[in-house]
Amino acid sequence: MANSDPNCLFCKIVSGDIPADIVYRNEHVLAFRDINPAAPQHLLIIPLKHIASLNDLVGDEDTIIAGQIMQAAKVVAKEAGIGESGYRLVFNTGPDSLQSVFHIHGHLIGGERMGWPPFPGASVEHG
Repeated sequence: MANSDPNCLFCKIVSGDIPADIVYRNEHVLAFRDINPAAPQHLLIIPLKHIASLNDLVGDEDTIIAGQIMQAAKVVAKEAGIGESGYRLVFNTGPDSLQSVFHIHGHLIGGERMGWPPFPGASVEHG
């Protein structure tokens, strides 16, 4: 696979070297079930191309990839049965956000009513 990192866990899932419960794939992105779900429906949507974080998006090709992640979220949410009831699409960027795999990935989370703020101690000023 072009534009991959041989040490990246998600690149290994893209190449098939590591198995995953894949639910969606097109020419730009792949979606699979999270092995440690935070909600009844918790899927990860990743680009096939290795891009470490949102801060590393560069140029028109990466803009297309980012859009493909958003489009895939809509399709995957509908197929998971949460397209109408609602879901969150969360991107952690950098170590302070607790990004643990440095390959862009959106967490598609749903299947239950969620609270706000999304984590304890958060400000409720914006929703």
